[in-house]
Amino acid sequence: MACWLYEGMLLFGVVFIAGYLFSSLSQTRHAMDNRPGLQAFVFLVFAIYFVWLWSKGQTLAMKTWDIRVVTRAGQPLTQTRALVRYLLSWLWFLPALAAVAPFKLSAAESVVIVVGWVLVWALLSRFHPQRQFLHDALAGTRLISVSRHP
Repeated sequence: MACWLYEGMLLFGVVFIAGYLFSSLSQTRHAMDNRPGLQAFVFLVFAIYFVWLWSKGQTLAMKTWDIRVVTRAGQPLTQTRALVRYLLSWLWFLPALAAVAPFKLSAAESVVIVVGWVLVWALLSRFHPQRQFLHDALAGTRLISVSRHP
């Protein structure tokens, strides 16, 4: 989970650069203009970021925490498998966001529900025989520890 939180902090920079690039290219002058377009663009930028780095084995946060993503057989990920893993990783958020959307809840209530879902999702990995997250089990991937020093 520490790696996941660190990855989230690093993604602030990715979001900032992607938002600046999108607003410059689309000539957006107000943050609420072109919001669906910006969200789709950031989704694509995240896909490129994760698919490219996972197919190399590690993101920067994974390198920091000595974690590598591989297939079940221990092989490096192909870009296709990395893309499948990326799409399935949205299961961390999409069900909670879909549940919150129709109810016009306050921001605080929405945050509680989404964070609660993420915590439940993370705890469910403890019940998997190999202690994997569901998106890894479905994508045919797993996280392994790697040693920096041989």
